[in-house]
Amino acid sequence: MDQGNDSRVTEFVLLGLSSSWEIQYFFFGFFNFLYIFIVLGNLLIVLTVISEPVLHTPMYIMLSNLSVLDVFLATYATPKMIHDFLHEPKTISFEGCMAQIFLLHVFAGGEMMLLVAMAYDRYVAICKPLHYATIMNLCKCTSLVVGSWVIGVMHSLSQLAFTVNLPFCGPNIVDSYYCDLTLVIKLACTDTYVPELLMLLDSGLMGVISFLLLLISYIVILVTVRQQSSVGMAKARNTLTAHITVVSLFFGPCIFIYAWPFSNFPVDKVLSVFSTVFTPILNPIIYTLRNKEVKSAMSKLKTRYVNSKLSLQQPLKGLQLLD
Repeated sequence: MDQGNDSRVTEFVLLGLSSSWEIQYFFFGFFNFLYIFIVLGNLLIVLTVISEPVLHTPMYIMLSNLSVLDVFLATYATPKMIHDFLHEPKTISFEGCMAQIFLLHVFAGGEMMLLVAMAYDRYVAICKPLHYATIMNLCKCTSLVVGSWVIGVMHSLSQLAFTVNLPFCGPNIVDSYYCDLTLVIKLACTDTYVPELLMLLDSGLMGVISFLLLLISYIVILVTVRQQSSVGMAKARNTLTAHITVVSLFFGPCIFIYAWPFSNFPVDKVLSVFSTVFTPILNPIIYTLRNKEVKSAMSKLKTRYVNSKLSLQQPLKGLQLLD
């Protein structure tokens, strides 16, 4: 442990996912593959939405922002985790630890709010289809997306405000692969009852309100869809299934972790990995496989790419014949 003259902790030791070198070598290759897949898969969705005019609608604009958040959510800790699989000791500076806490809550809070915004978009599209274009215009869509990021930043700053000034003067071992706020707070050399309560109220209140809004929205939408039997409602049902699946994957681990926030269970590491690695992988798969418009746009993007490659090769072949 690094200590200064005032015995303040300057770095934390992360225990990681395993102490076995054989398992860590396997994890190094496995999570490298998953991280590359996350980045490429989500960036493909962003590129598809940007390049295809038919996807320039609120639903797909929000979907592309969800993909951006997923890339960031996987990046705040995963590269560090992959690096640590081959290095000992697994340390992180105090500043780096605070940065991880800040980024996690920015991206997780932003994604939580964006999922609520996407549920509102589907509510308007399905329950008020005749007024959809008026209600969900570009200005409203932009406000919802920007608002999600702003709320994520404000939420994270509120979490960091009472954490960064806590006195860390002794224990510095974090039983995780990243700086988990619930574990870091317990290392402070002071009574942490108030910070723990503030953290629980902040994250818990945000999570509960978001979950209730989503629950109400989807109940209303499901009732509306159940009363209709048209082809349009069948398409809405497929889209809704994808949204509910993503919400379940995101909120499921969060609910379990924050139900017992200051008790460290072995399954917590598994749920943390699921939230930061597997959910960002599953999101693009779910939306791509269940959405014909996205698959069609990706097919067009591939065709344009192949045609551009062929058009570039033709002049080169002509020059070779002249030679």
